[in-house]
Amino acid sequence: MTRFVSLTLVAALALGLVLAGGGVPAGAQQKFITIGTGGVTGVYYAAGGAICRLLNKDRKAHGIRCSVESTGGSVFNINTIRAGELDFGLAQSDWQFHAYKGTSAFKDRGAFGELRAVFSVHPEPFTVLARAEAGVKTFADFKGKRFNVGNPGSGTRASMEELLRTMGWTLKDFALAAELKADEHGAALCDNKIDGFYYGVGHPSANIQDPTTACGARLVPVTGPAVDKLVKGNPFYAYATIPGGLYKNNPEPTKTYGVLATMVTSTKVPADVVYQVVKALFDNFDEFKKLHPAFAHLEPKDMVRNGLSAPLHDGAVKYYKEKGWL
Repeated sequence: MTRFVSLTLVAALALGLVLAGGGVPAGAQQKFITIGTGGVTGVYYAAGGAICRLLNKDRKAHGIRCSVESTGGSVFNINTIRAGELDFGLAQSDWQFHAYKGTSAFKDRGAFGELRAVFSVHPEPFTVLARAEAGVKTFADFKGKRFNVGNPGSGTRASMEELLRTMGWTLKDFALAAELKADEHGAALCDNKIDGFYYGVGHPSANIQDPTTACGARLVPVTGPAVDKLVKGNPFYAYATIPGGLYKNNPEPTKTYGVLATMVTSTKVPADVVYQVVKALFDNFDEFKKLHPAFAHLEPKDMVRNGLSAPLHDGAVKYYKEKGWL
């Protein structure tokens, strides 16, 4: 009887607050959004977490609560947004392009015309690491060796396969084509289970720092005719250099190529929600840049233009026009 009276009293008080103009309970007003990222040691996860942190800071004002999900990466995020099971996702700029056009890894499903760009983030050089004892000087030296090509569903894996096709290789050219996730390949390298791996990531990255420190892993340049063909034939690729001395045991600059990390969503997500996401980021931009070293040199005017193949979402356009960036 006491419990019944208590619950009735609580309900009556809540109703009284509403009638008195106190508003409906906060839980009833909140919208929940989820950002798909990548492995927990990668920069995608850090970027998603940083954006959610800034958005959640003012959730009492806008009523949106943001959470981050560790996922398989770019291709998985885009497909899951398409299925309506994610609101936002981080994706490489090349896979944003292919998804919107319905090409490459998205050829079977066709063009994702409802895909929308929000902004680009950090550069992502394709990074190849080799065991110090593997005797590898160039990417071609991995032929016949044990190599991690990345997990299915990741942008890394799809980009790896595109490089192999351009080189005229297949997965059979490796003694072992491992499909480890990004969180697993560093330990596998140091445990002598693989000789190398390929990974698209912003720098500096703990994912690269750990094996270079723990077992002296070496960065391998990714250059040559196949890379030149990819860069010259695709607007979303660019040459890149990983600075020397950024990682232990790697004093020299390493030449490679890469893409940009981008935030994407779909037309299913309301404009006011997208507006609040970009507002949270850019209104607190100095704070965002301090949340990870890969963000240190970002410029807002570049982020609203570069690497964006799909149309900008209307909610993002509204904010960028208010700032005079479009």
